[in-house]
Parts: sequence; C-alpha cells; structure tokens
Amino acid sequence: MLAKLTTKNQLTLPKSITAAIGAAEYFDVEARGGQIILTPVRIQRGDALRAKLAELDLGEGDLAAAVAWARKRR
Repeated sequence: MLAKLTTKNQLTLPKSITAAIGAAEYFDVEARGGQIILTPVRIQRGDALRAKLAELDLGEGDLAAAVAWARKRR
C-alpha cells in the first residue's frame, strides 16, 4: 500500500491501516533502519498538561502561587 508525502510534509494514512489500529489522533514517530515507525499514542489531558508544565519549567511551587494569586479577592 502506498501513501504519498505532500509538499507540506503531510502524509495521509490509508483508511484500512487506521481502522486496523483503532482510533488514534497522535503518533510517536521514529526513524529506524531507513524506516519510519508510527506508534499510536493515546494522550490523556493530564499528560498534555504535564508536558506543557515541563516545557515551561513550572513546578508545584509555581502552581501553588498561581492558584493563591487567582483566589485573592480584589
């Protein structure tokens, strides 16, 4: 089965392939031995939030301070 890479580096997976793996919106992408390996990933909202917090280098203290600030009466 062939899939064509577009000029925008987009690839459409054949419906029979996506049906075989089940519903997945995200894929882990890896290059191994000249092949592209796609592994379905089911992201939980909490995972996405933790990833964003890590990206921003925010810790528990930062979150506690933000919550305290938001709860202040003005």
